[in-house]
Amino acid sequence: MKHYTSINDIDNINTWIEEAKALKTNPLKYTALGKNKTIGLLFFNSSLRTRLSTQKAALNLGMNPIVMNVSGDAWGIEFGDGTVMNGSTAEHIKEAAAVVSQYCDIIAVRAFPTLTDKVKDESEEVLNAFKKYASVPIVNMESATGHPLQGLTDAITISEHAKVAKPKVVLSWAPHIKALPHAVANSFVQAMQKMDVEFVIANPEGYNLNSEITGDTPILHNQNEAFKDADFVYTKNWSSYDDYGKILNTDPDWMITKEKLGTAKFMHCLPVRRNVIVEDAVLDTDSSLVIQQANNRTYAAQLVLKKILENLN
Repeated sequence: MKHYTSINDIDNINTWIEEAKALKTNPLKYTALGKNKTIGLLFFNSSLRTRLSTQKAALNLGMNPIVMNVSGDAWGIEFGDGTVMNGSTAEHIKEAAAVVSQYCDIIAVRAFPTLTDKVKDESEEVLNAFKKYASVPIVNMESATGHPLQGLTDAITISEHAKVAKPKVVLSWAPHIKALPHAVANSFVQAMQKMDVEFVIANPEGYNLNSEITGDTPILHNQNEAFKDADFVYTKNWSSYDDYGKILNTDPDWMITKEKLGTAKFMHCLPVRRNVIVEDAVLDTDSSLVIQQANNRTYAAQLVLKKILENLN
């Protein structure tokens, strides 16, 4: 594997999950693999878990991480071809990606969508520009349309905590005060479609995700109906896809409560707004797996980097 930019880069998710679990039991087993190798973590947007877990994953493999907040610390980067650069951007991606490739053996990139221009966002301008102009492998630390490190993490977490052979997993929309991207939800959908689970999506009218991603996954507009007999409820807000980037609904009745959840386990990628997305009575009990998920971020990233390093060596 050269790049990891999508859940679809995973050839066999069950094999990957078992490999990640094995890494978790002995995180420092492969420290020689990344010796004298450098990873550049480039953040165009803010991060807590992704930044720290990917950096720790690299250290566990013996790598040297370099972290840069591109939007605040670097020259403004131009991504358009043939652009007359007489505006706010001072450096073109053609030079920037080539230069960073000389310093790093792997480049990991985090760049959010505009949520105003669907065509631009779905072109994955930033991520694909690095893939095009860098000469080293690229890892997606969340892009305009996907968060494959989180999606792999979630698959690992469900596998660890499943009590039945084929658990029922629900992805549920919940209200939020801001318009949020579709990336986490998209990658979770793709991950669940690769697993042997009963998978359902619950969201209000007007909030269906990209049908090219959801495919034939059942989509219900009644949250209580979707939650019936659920083993896992994964909750995430996303803005409208059809009316792109808009907030059409802030119905507080879609918030996750202990009563709705029943015996299911609650999952969320974090950060989560308490008593907006989910009530305290869920997060502060054993029903919540959010901390376990966050821990698994390291081993998902470590597995991805391990596979890339093995291809390099």
